[in-house]
Amino acid sequence: MTIEIEREDDGRWIAEIPELPGVMTYGRTRDEAVSKAEALALRVMADRLEHGEEIPELKEVFALDPSL
Repeated sequence: MTIEIEREDDGRWIAEIPELPGVMTYGRTRDEAVSKAEALALRVMADRLEHGEEIPELKEVFALDPSL
C-alpha cells in the first residue's frame, strides 16, 4: 500500500493510504504521521477481517494449504 504524505501550511504532516478509504492521519512530524497511518491501516484491515469483508491487499499475505 502506498502512503501519500503532504505538509500543511500550519506545519502539520498528513499521511493517507488511498487504497483504504478513511485512513488519513496527522502528525507533528513526517514520521509520526506515517506511523499513525500504518497503525490505523492495520486496525481497519483487522476490523474488515472480523466482519468477513474481503481485503484485496492481503490476498498474497495468507494462503490456505490446499491439501487440508
